[in-house]
Amino acid sequence: MNDEPVELSDISPMTTLLDWLREHRGLRGTKEGCAEGDCGACTVVLERADGRHQPINACIALIGQIDGQSLRTVEGLRGPDGGPHAVQRAIAEADATQCGFCTPGFVMTAYAFASGGEAPDPDTVHDALAGNLCRCTGYRPIVEAMKRVASLAAEPAVMPPSHEGSVTFDSRFFAPRTLDDLLRMRAHHPEALLLAGGTDLGLLASRGRKPPRALIHVAHVPELTAIEEGKGEIAIGAAVPYARAMPVLVAAFPALRTYLARLGSRQIRALGTIGGNLGTASPIGDMPPVLLALATRLTLASTRGVRELPLDDFFLGYRKTALASDEVIQSLALRRLRPSEHFFCDKVSKRRDQDISTVAGAYWLRIRDGRIENARLAFGGMAATPRRALHAEEALLKNGFTTAAAALSLDFQPIDDWRGTAAYRLQVAKNLLRRLEMRLAEPDRPVEVEAL
Repeated sequence: MNDEPVELSDISPMTTLLDWLREHRGLRGTKEGCAEGDCGACTVVLERADGRHQPINACIALIGQIDGQSLRTVEGLRGPDGGPHAVQRAIAEADATQCGFCTPGFVMTAYAFASGGEAPDPDTVHDALAGNLCRCTGYRPIVEAMKRVASLAAEPAVMPPSHEGSVTFDSRFFAPRTLDDLLRMRAHHPEALLLAGGTDLGLLASRGRKPPRALIHVAHVPELTAIEEGKGEIAIGAAVPYARAMPVLVAAFPALRTYLARLGSRQIRALGTIGGNLGTASPIGDMPPVLLALATRLTLASTRGVRELPLDDFFLGYRKTALASDEVIQSLALRRLRPSEHFFCDKVSKRRDQDISTVAGAYWLRIRDGRIENARLAFGGMAATPRRALHAEEALLKNGFTTAAAALSLDFQPIDDWRGTAAYRLQVAKNLLRRLEMRLAEPDRPVEVEAL
């Protein structure tokens, strides 16, 4: 941490990184604002061996996840002469400090951005800052500071030695390094929760203050962290973070560019995984509708062997899946689009950035000679599970979009909650099909989804 080796003992690996920094190390520049990975006041940076500097939320990361990583906090920023770092000077000179509470988080986000070699165009700066909130509404000088620090040279990370084999911390936190070890641990500890990025489970320790009794951390297993790009399909390990998966997914399915940029923030995408999004079986997760529309297949593994399962058969009920107690999601396979196939997706939420979907829709269509031959329409936020709209699909193929929109009421009976009433959700889903019709009728006309 901050270029110095750190070895820990007599501390629970379930402790949040934020609590450890503040209470055990006295590094109180890292703040707690929301305790749920939303405001960015707790932002610190993981420095990867490949030169990437990634911001993460310390409030929902567990200290056990940071084993073997290289970490930098705001106290660890220094210029070559020992004075303030160039990022700190830019923040100060642009008058971007405001009240100061959120400033360390913005500094660390700017530090990660500066090392990435990205152009400081408005969209990129907006994306980089989406995970940090300023209650003083002082974004103009913060944006100015981001522009000043763009494309600073990345500083090489000092990496700790890696573990040669699987390890167990505190008899409750298991960190397998091989698939065989992972499957054995899963079979021997069915009560343990599977931890990938922790952007969901971390809330149990941060906001809830009741960490799980046992965890199996899957982020170091090679088979779960691999990406294989074939001619016909793409296989993505269940523990691949979104930050690594996004370039591959966007290249194959361009409609995901805007959609994935609104999935959490850079802090969330640095650790959060697609496999975790599926395993939690949330009805409002962003990725399940996309993967359902794309006819994704899962590879599930256990000590009993490996089986493949269509994602259509994975979600059984609210927060219930077909995953057996001794199984893990090893990977997921997506078939690439063929020349006659098209894919679109939409997310409607109360806030554009850092918000959960009220309704999410994803649509795969095969069109030849102007006629829709096949379609897969999937929605989130409309039922107890992410689900395909089978009645609407049939109606679309037979009678077109107007009939398909009407048929959505046969597929879904949404509930009322604070994100939207049942009637609102149903109307939004119908409107999204209308938007899809407009996209197909005028393919050159941009139809951007906004937060509603």
